[in-house]
Amino acid sequence: MAKVLIVGAGGVGQVVTHKCAQVPEVFAEIVLASRTEEKCRKIAAQVAERTGRKVETAQVDADDVAQMTKLIERVKPGVVVNVALPYQDLPIMDACLAAG
Repeated sequence: MAKVLIVGAGGVGQVVTHKCAQVPEVFAEIVLASRTEEKCRKIAAQVAERTGRKVETAQVDADDVAQMTKLIERVKPGVVVNVALPYQDLPIMDACLAAG
């Protein structure tokens, strides 16, 4: 079982969060992070209503490698799923590398 950190709370992030919640034997814990935490909270509420699963939320600027690194170090996910904007791929990857 893994803890998953999903970065991005747009349409794709919503679908990914719901799908991860449907497989608790794989994704034991789910953390959803975005620049706008309110979007994350809305998705978390939908997931809780539909599946009974709790989704932790966080605010992060995915362009900021230091912020992303701190979040990854705090959450300690087994998997980071990047569904943020395409130009944020490299900062998120750099943060993953920095966090080990």
